[in-house]
Amino acid sequence: MEETFVRVDTLMRTDLHRIDGFANIHEALAMMRENKVSSLIIDRRHPGDEYGFLTVNEIASRVIAENRSFERTSVYQVMEKPVLTIVPDMNVKYAVRLLTQLGRRRALVHGDTGLLGFVSLRDLVLSYAG
Repeated sequence: MEETFVRVDTLMRTDLHRIDGFANIHEALAMMRENKVSSLIIDRRHPGDEYGFLTVNEIASRVIAENRSFERTSVYQVMEKPVLTIVPDMNVKYAVRLLTQLGRRRALVHGDTGLLGFVSLRDLVLSYAG
């Protein structure tokens, strides 16, 4: 008998808010406030590059806690990069396992057509348990 499973792409968030890595933290915070989000994706600059991710946690720990200037600190200086990427048809159970094994809280979902969305460990666990 085949086990049924929930695919990652059924739970991913598709509201991707992107910012350039050379933008400053002041601009990033303004974008977060405007879009009512707590994270931004930094696009790859070229095919050999990887995506970045900026959250309020990075801003708190790497900018505010270190007393750095919002205007003189660039997004690329504090973002998480590279970001873990997973495939859209991955079983949620294995996505949770992968994230916990690697000590990560989020992953981008990347398919044949490019970046599709992202998932958080919190969302995956809450949906898996429900």
